Amino acid sequence: MTAPAWLLQPEVGLCPCGCIGKRRKGSFVARTLAGATGVLRQAIFSEDVAAGPGLLQRLDPRVKLVSMVGLLVVVALVHSLPILAGAYVATVALAVASGLSVGFFIKRVWLFIPIFTGIVVLPATLSVVTPGDVLLPLWHWHGHTHGVTEQGLHGAGIIVTRVATSISLVVLLTLTTPWVRLLAALRALGVPKIFVLIIGMAYRYLFLLLDAVEDMYTARKARTLTGDAGRDGTRAGRRFVAAGAGTLFGKAHQLSEEIHQAMTARGYSGNARTLSGFRLRGADLAFALVAAALAAAILVADYKVGR
Repeated sequence: MTAPAWLLQPEVGLCPCGCIGKRRKGSFVARTLAGATGVLRQAIFSEDVAAGPGLLQRLDPRVKLVSMVGLLVVVALVHSLPILAGAYVATVALAVASGLSVGFFIKRVWLFIPIFTGIVVLPATLSVVTPGDVLLPLWHWHGHTHGVTEQGLHGAGIIVTRVATSISLVVLLTLTTPWVRLLAALRALGVPKIFVLIIGMAYRYLFLLLDAVEDMYTARKARTLTGDAGRDGTRAGRRFVAAGAGTLFGKAHQLSEEIHQAMTARGYSGNARTLSGFRLRGADLAFALVAAALAAAILVADYKVGR
């Protein structure tokens, strides 16, 4: 069996300058599905990273969870920008020791939330919100100069750095711990069964529902000979999205009932179980002591800087 000739025949590509052909933007449905596919790939990659050899991968999930939560609380209490920056550098070093790519880790942390936080706190850098020494004059009002102040920049930097450090700790925990073992650690630390069950089911079957949406869209495109244009195409797209949302909701409800009945019939009691049990070792205790000492040092240094 060989490929047909029409499939092997080359076609004229689009010129970068736009003189040949016409570029068309993909629909919002296609872009959304492409983003969903990216989420699936990232989840699979995260599982591979969690199974790899690294510093955090070898630790007990309970120790990592308690240590990271404690560091998150400490980071939330710090008000010194240099100390927060040092804590963020420490998270990057910990990511390198765990076998994570520096570029991937930084993009994973800074791609959405810290940048969005910076945009949100941007008005706080102005003198009308945070009075202080104006570093960048922007306008004059009644003989007074207004613009970006040093105090506003300092406060915005603290918020953005704190958010980036907190997200880095969470990303380190999720990337270096298999999802099942993380749920088991939550249950071992006393988190109620219902919360662990909801989180586990949402994470597991979110990808299945995304795959169902992609299948519906692929089936629709396969049955469409020519694309609609103009207002009719927009209306058809809206009708498809509305019908797809209703169908997906029905599938999710039916799937949840069937899965819960199947799990109950097989003896599921709400506890997340793993093939290998938890066992504290010397490395786990050493990491917990180092994390506690680091948290205490950060608090003491922040207190001395703030005096």
